[in-house]
Amino acid sequence: MAKAVKKQALGRGLSALLKDPENDIKSASDKNADKVVGHIIELDLEFIEVNPFQPRSNFNDESLQELATSIRELGVIQPITVRKLGFNNYQLVSGERRFRASKLLSLQTIPAYIRIANDQESLEMALVENIQRQDLDPIEIALSYQRLIDEINLTQEKLSERVGKKRSTIANYMRLLKLDPIIQTGMRDGFLSMGHGRALVNIEDREDQITLYEKIVGQRLSVRETENAVKAFKEAIEGKPLKKKVKETPEFINNGTQELGERLSVKVAISTTGKSKGKITIPFHSEEEFKRIKKLITGA
Repeated sequence: MAKAVKKQALGRGLSALLKDPENDIKSASDKNADKVVGHIIELDLEFIEVNPFQPRSNFNDESLQELATSIRELGVIQPITVRKLGFNNYQLVSGERRFRASKLLSLQTIPAYIRIANDQESLEMALVENIQRQDLDPIEIALSYQRLIDEINLTQEKLSERVGKKRSTIANYMRLLKLDPIIQTGMRDGFLSMGHGRALVNIEDREDQITLYEKIVGQRLSVRETENAVKAFKEAIEGKPLKKKVKETPEFINNGTQELGERLSVKVAISTTGKSKGKITIPFHSEEEFKRIKKLITGA
């Protein structure tokens, strides 16, 4: 028989304080704000909305069920973090899996840290907290880094300080976003590792990337084998002689060449040095032929 859901006696009095309209807290300087903000409070799930800035988009159903089972047995061990939007209105900053799993169990409340933050601060908190997780795939991490740079206007140096990662580590993740979306999806689904992706990103052409990706998945290549395959592919490409660009001859030259040839009864050759520049070569094979051609051109 399953154990009853354990209730954590956290912030009961504070929960009542939050539900009092006369004590509605809107900023950190409001009365009683110091009793609520930064404290763990049992918060009604119905008052919490999901975070539109949530960088994570994949939530595995099986994993959520496992988490729900754990919560049923032990309760929510690590509180979620929310920000207060209004009276009885909160938004998730971090802990969406715990929030979803608790709703699966039809729990009424969940332990939560209360924060007061604007949209930008909420986005930054959600992204940074998300990056610290251990179960993210490399593309999720890369996208979170990219959003911090684009939407919070951080440089890679500042981002490095903010998330506690080396700049080179951040750069390696973000380079994965140069991979074809099909390959990025393959990484998110676990068909490729970070090492495979780092090797493939050295191939610039996306069609070539996909060709190698199919080979990696089909032949189950290791990271080392993938690195060798990429190296061999690049050497083969670089070893091919460059194709000379064929100059397009203007139409007036093509037409004129045929007319001259017919007029002089010889095969006239024309070489161009620009769109309207060039040289005409008229061959002859005897004195008589030269005089004939001269007479046709000069009339004498």
